[in-house]
Amino acid sequence: MTDTLRLFAFNCGWFQCRPGYFVEGDEGDYLRGPVPSYLIDHPKGRALFDTGMHVRYRRELADALPSDKFGLQWFEGMDIATRLKAIDVDPGSIDWVINSHLHIDHCGGNALLPNATIIVQKRELETAQHNPQAGLYEAVDYDTGQKIAAISGEHDLFGDGSVRIVPTYGHTQGHQSVIVRLAAGEVLLAGDCCYTERNLDMMVLPRATVDVEQGMLTFERLAKARAGGTRILFGHDGRQWATIKEGVAL
Repeated sequence: MTDTLRLFAFNCGWFQCRPGYFVEGDEGDYLRGPVPSYLIDHPKGRALFDTGMHVRYRRELADALPSDKFGLQWFEGMDIATRLKAIDVDPGSIDWVINSHLHIDHCGGNALLPNATIIVQKRELETAQHNPQAGLYEAVDYDTGQKIAAISGEHDLFGDGSVRIVPTYGHTQGHQSVIVRLAAGEVLLAGDCCYTERNLDMMVLPRATVDVEQGMLTFERLAKARAGGTRILFGHDGRQWATIKEGVAL
């Protein structure tokens, strides 16, 4: 690794659903979207944005979900620890894990980063703790023994404006995203505040939005950022992911 801030993308699994799950009214064959994780390698430390799924969602290729079935899955080698090792990064060297939110497909790999401090919005942590839901909020994913930094609102991770955690409420009560300032410009790691680019193009929230008013405010901020030149990496956009090179600095 160098002394320059770098960003790496990894896919840690697959999320299969009907098109209408993302953009209500859309029809067609089932979509297969990525379950991304991003390594932010800064001269002052290493952070991950989201960590994929827990081992209970691992499948053998021979036992993969049918292409027309809703669900989550990952295969051998797709866990975040293996992804990191593939680029010679020790999972134990990760200083921070920034969870966009605490749904099962965004924090299921937290346990694989034993020395990281988990950064999450306080209101998201409280929601997960007080309202456990099978298939959404499960303590086995996020209650993994590391130190937790429960923040409220924006947070400048390194104090230099290069990695900013910003609230993007809507999908959940405490969803957050990260804006990374690279030499080529800003990149916004959206998480599930916006599943796909088509959602933003159409300005249509998915049904899986707990606060529609906040969700639309978030979409308006994303649209403004995109118009200003910010590159947005969406939460589960298979079409966009086909253009991403994994394990290579973006």
